[in-house]
Amino acid sequence: MNKPTYPPDFLKRLAAVKKKRAKAVIDHILQNGFVTTEEIQKLGYDHPPRAARDVRELGIPLETFYTNRSSTGRRMASYRFGDLSKTRHDRIGGRTAFGKDFKRKLIEQYGQKCNICSGDFEQRYLQIDHRIPYEVGGDPTENERSLEHYQLLDGSCNRAKSWSCEHCQNWIELKEPDICSTCYWAVTESYRHVAMRNIRRLDVIWDEYEIEAYERIQELAEQEQTPVPDFVKAVLKDNMGN
Repeated sequence: MNKPTYPPDFLKRLAAVKKKRAKAVIDHILQNGFVTTEEIQKLGYDHPPRAARDVRELGIPLETFYTNRSSTGRRMASYRFGDLSKTRHDRIGGRTAFGKDFKRKLIEQYGQKCNICSGDFEQRYLQIDHRIPYEVGGDPTENERSLEHYQLLDGSCNRAKSWSCEHCQNWIELKEPDICSTCYWAVTESYRHVAMRNIRRLDVIWDEYEIEAYERIQELAEQEQTPVPDFVKAVLKDNMGN
């Protein structure tokens, strides 16, 4: 693959990037034309989609494609610069960092739990998340920032949201905040869709006092030779008279 050439103003924009993870991805693409997920891992970053998202959050378009360039010969995701006309010149600084005081206020507002699965977590395991993804809505200005723009998620739910959002047509192309504002990942109580798909989702955690009940459900599901989610849905339907 021949390395493409880029206009001087775009190269100047790339040179202004200081964030280490984003810069590593950018430099590799400039040198090689693209970067694979395996190569990102070799650069020292274990979560390649997060590294790619760092670049996108700076307003620099990346597109995902697939190659057979892995060490095992398997097909893998890779990244290269996308449509340069979609470069966002208002994003050079990237997303705003949040202090401990802002996280404390979120905990006071919503409790020390994940907004998706409602699981209780120690404060250090909760991450501040934009209800409307930064890639779509950016960061509110300091004067506009409100607690309602953010939520607390545990790492697992945050990764699940990231994967779902990054495969959503609104995140990829449309960039309409109103669409995100009615999505499950933003408002679990009153959503209309999940990443623009007409489906419904329920994330449930059984805590330490409920594990025995979960294990009983799992045992019954195994007896029926049915996956646990399907078994639970069948039991609910039976008990609702449907």
